Amino acid sequence: MLRRTAPDPGVVVLALDRPDVHNALDAALVSALHREFEELGADVRAVVLASTTPGRFCAGADLAVPDAERRQVSDDLYALYERMLRLPVPVVAAVDGPAVGGGAQLALAADVRIGSPRARWKFAGPGHGLSVGPWAMPSTVGRRAVEMVLSQRFVDADESVATGLLDRTADDPLAAAVELARGVAHLDPDAVRRAKEHVVAGERLLERLAAERAANAAVFTGAVRR
Repeated sequence: MLRRTAPDPGVVVLALDRPDVHNALDAALVSALHREFEELGADVRAVVLASTTPGRFCAGADLAVPDAERRQVSDDLYALYERMLRLPVPVVAAVDGPAVGGGAQLALAADVRIGSPRARWKFAGPGHGLSVGPWAMPSTVGRRAVEMVLSQRFVDADESVATGLLDRTADDPLAAAVELARGVAHLDPDAVRRAKEHVVAGERLLERLAAERAANAAVFTGAVRR
């Protein structure tokens, strides 16, 4: 479900491992991610978020689970994105394949995103009565976020780099992400922490995340009608 490895001192790789459902996010997987981020040791200097299966990143929330679990998974995911943003060390996402809905948000909550040529993004929230992703998109794609959200189309790797969804591409994004994390592990940790905090605060990411989380929770509870 979630595989943890430590390829280098100070570097942890968390790899989604539900290949049969394209790494769809259910309660157990989201809980495992929370636990891993919460229990990172003081010796960890960077985290890489990836998939165990080439060509698959994350299909988003598991639509096969009961509605009550889906509602809880949605809220727990927003709490996970917040935890990632508040983490004092950087998270590097290796995006190999589609990142859809909650999976796209999972990558957006990372501080650096390296994708393969197969990387694709899809913000499918409005089709389910939700607004998914705009909390992070103004700091990447700007006003183009509206078209991406409303069209619900796939955004390919080239456009992702051009618009900022991806920082760059690599034939082996996991290897590139680990290499970057390895370099970060040798930097001054307090300087790294301050740099991340300044970016998160300057982009108002936590404020926008909280607003989107509250609005989508209202949809699930019926306070806002679809």
